[in-house]
Amino acid sequence: MRALQYAEYGPPEVLRVVDVEEPHAGTGQIRIAVKAAGVNPVDWKLRQGLMKRSLPAIPGSDVAGVVDEVGADVAGVSAGAAVFGFAVSGAAAQYAVMAHFAAMPAGMPFAEAAGLPVAVETAVRVLGLLGLATGQTLLINAAAGGVGVAAVQLARARGISVIGTASPDNHEFLRTLGATPTTYGESLPERVGRLAPQGVDAAFDAAGRGALPELIAITGDADRVVTIADPEAGKYGVRFTGGAGDARAWPALAEAAELYARGEFSMPVAQTFPLAEGAQAHRVSEAGHVRGKLVLIVDS
Repeated sequence: MRALQYAEYGPPEVLRVVDVEEPHAGTGQIRIAVKAAGVNPVDWKLRQGLMKRSLPAIPGSDVAGVVDEVGADVAGVSAGAAVFGFAVSGAAAQYAVMAHFAAMPAGMPFAEAAGLPVAVETAVRVLGLLGLATGQTLLINAAAGGVGVAAVQLARARGISVIGTASPDNHEFLRTLGATPTTYGESLPERVGRLAPQGVDAAFDAAGRGALPELIAITGDADRVVTIADPEAGKYGVRFTGGAGDARAWPALAEAAELYARGEFSMPVAQTFPLAEGAQAHRVSEAGHVRGKLVLIVDS
């Protein structure tokens, strides 16, 4: 099968489309003919060697496609079903094996479905760690990115009020999701204080750009802040979650699908790329400030 692959760590140019052996569904797994694969910041961090893995490697974990193999001990899905979820060993290929997945709701494009898994699982996991209840207020730092967009909508579905930081160009977009927008940067506590005079109960840092001291000041307690992006979290007593060591929120996939079916959830696709332009997709992701998701389109 054709797959995007890198055999060494380095810049986007190490990504090449090559022929590799097809994977097959094992016990508790399904295989899909891939239609689309999402691109996330962790993909290029792995490609750069910031986190080590076995090489050669196929990038990506977010994937959507059509089931063509069902392994033993898998119930509730059959060949021909459209699903989205997490690829076991790389998403940017003609075929991918999955163990955690959900049925795509009617009308959802494959490109949008492929942008969901990491974003919604991460958002639900962080909301669980923060333990927010209906009526409380959450500040999301970097609310217009993929994870932020998911977190805004999932929090609002739980009855949580949301303030989201973003560049001014994204403020109206955040309002359409039900969040109150504000800008990044200096004097953030003062701006948030004016927007939420009753106070902010928790903060979710999806940016990792040195905002943790301000988020602690806003919430009044490092325990009320969780980051997925700042490696200096421990220095400030803030919890960092990257999935490893934390209980993964696999039911988030079905939750997002249900909300989508009710018209209460969407994930904007900022840009799509053919598989052969995977390096360019990584460049765009590395540049940051993407509204929504970047997606590779795979012609299986």
